[in-house]
Amino acid sequence: MGLHLVAQAFLFAVVCGFVHCVFLLHQHRSKINKLRNQGMPMPKEWSWVTGHLFTLWKYKNKFPRDAFVGTALAGLAAEFSDTEAFLMDLWPIAPALLIVYSPELSTQIATKYNLPKEKSFEKSLEPITGGPNMITMNGEQWKTWRTIFNPGFSEASMQDYVPHVIRSVEVFCELLDERITKGEVFCLGDLTMRLTADVITKLTLNANIDCQLVQTHYNWRINEYIGKELQKQFMEHILQTNLKDTANPAPVKSIASLIRLFLFAGSDTTSSSIIYTYHLLSQHPGVLEKLRAEHTAIFGPHPSKAATLLKQNPTLLNKCRYTMAVIKETLRLYAPAATMRAGGDGIVLSDRAGHAYPMDHISTSIIHRAVHFNPRVWPRPHDFMPERFLVNPGHELYPNPAAYRPFEQGPRACIGQKMVYNEMRIVLVLTARRFCITPAYEEWGRLHGWRRGWAETLFGGRVFGDRAYQTEKAGTHPKNGYPRRIEALQNE
Repeated sequence: MGLHLVAQAFLFAVVCGFVHCVFLLHQHRSKINKLRNQGMPMPKEWSWVTGHLFTLWKYKNKFPRDAFVGTALAGLAAEFSDTEAFLMDLWPIAPALLIVYSPELSTQIATKYNLPKEKSFEKSLEPITGGPNMITMNGEQWKTWRTIFNPGFSEASMQDYVPHVIRSVEVFCELLDERITKGEVFCLGDLTMRLTADVITKLTLNANIDCQLVQTHYNWRINEYIGKELQKQFMEHILQTNLKDTANPAPVKSIASLIRLFLFAGSDTTSSSIIYTYHLLSQHPGVLEKLRAEHTAIFGPHPSKAATLLKQNPTLLNKCRYTMAVIKETLRLYAPAATMRAGGDGIVLSDRAGHAYPMDHISTSIIHRAVHFNPRVWPRPHDFMPERFLVNPGHELYPNPAAYRPFEQGPRACIGQKMVYNEMRIVLVLTARRFCITPAYEEWGRLHGWRRGWAETLFGGRVFGDRAYQTEKAGTHPKNGYPRRIEALQNE
C-alpha cells in the first residue's frame, strides 16, 4: 500500500511538472508570437514547440561540428541586411535573443542604455570563474570592482609592465628555437597559452610562475599549488590596498572569482589572437614584408637588439603604427567573443530605418563577427587590409568607429585591451624578423590522423576553405591548436 502511494505521488509530481513546463512554454511562445505578428524580423521557420532551435541547427550544420556558433549566426545575419537585426527564439536552451550586427543598434545596447549583462551568461562562465565576476556583474557591484581595477590597467601601468612582457616573449622565442632544433610539427597554441599565462599572472598578481618553463608532464602536479598561492597573493593585495571592510566574507569570494576571470580572459583569447595574427601574415607575404620593414626602421637592422631597445624605451611601441594596424585587422577578422545583454522594461531600440525593437521580454546579443563583416560599413569586408586603420577620416576605407568591437565599447569595454595591444605588438616585434612560421595542417593530419574522431573525418574540417577556423573551445581557439612548422631567418 505504501509503495502504491509513493508511485501515485511520483506520477502526480511528474504530471504537475509537465503541465508547468507546457504552461511556461506557451507563455513564452505567446510573447514571441505577439512580437512576430507586430513585424519583429525573425527567421520564418518559427515553431510553437521548438522556436528557432532547428533554424540554428540548420545553419550550424553547414559547418564542422566544433565551429564557433558565431560563424553560423553571422551567416544567418546576411539574410537580414535591411534591418541588421533579427530575433532568435532559442528558449529554453537560451533566452530569446535579438541578434544585432548594426553599429547603430550596438551603440544603443552597449553605450546609450548600457543594458545589464544577461543572467544566464553567469551560469555559462561559472565553471571557469566559480561565481560572479566583472563580466557578469551589474550595477553598483560592477562599478565598485571596475573602479578598483582601473588603475592597474591604465596606460601608465601597462608601460611599466613592458619589460616583464618582453622577458616572457624572450622565453617564448627560446622555445621556438628549441622547436626549430627538433625539426618537428607542433601546436603553436600550447606555447602561446603559456606565454599569455605568464604575462597575465605577472600583471594581475605580480607573481612569476614561469608557466612556459614548466614541462607539460608536470602541469597537473603544480596546478593546485599555483591556484592556491596566486589566490592568496591576490586577495591579500586587494584587501590591504582597496577594501575597508575586511571582515565581510563576500568580497573574498568575489576576489576568488575575479582572479579566475583575469587568468582566463587574459590568457585564453589573447593566445588565440596571437595565433591568428601569425596565420594571416603567413597568407599575406606583402603585409609581412611591410611589418618587418617597420620594425627595421624603428629598432634597427638587428632583430636581437629590439628587446633591449624596448626595455630602455617602451614608448617605441607607439611608433609601430603598421604593426598596430595588422593587430586590429586580425581582431576584426577573428573577433574572439560576442556580447550578451539582458533586455529592460520600457527600453526600445531603433535601427537606422526607424524600426522599433521593444526589449521588454527579450535579451540581445551583438555578434562581433557579423558586425566586423557588415558590407555596409566595411568595404571588402573579407579581405585582410591593415590599411583600414591607417587612413584618415573621409577615406573610403576609414572604419566606422562604432563598427569595430573586438573589446566591445561603452562603459563595459574590456578593461584589458591596452594590455592585449601591448603584448601582441611586443610578440610581433620580437618574432616577425626572427622566425618564419608556416602552416602544417596536412602534415599534422598524416601524423595524428588516428586521433581524429569519426565526425571530423566524415564532415570535414574547413570553414570557408580555412583549416584554422575558430572553434567552440573557450577563447575561440583555432582548430587542432594550430599545427605549424617554424624556421629561423638568417638576418642578423
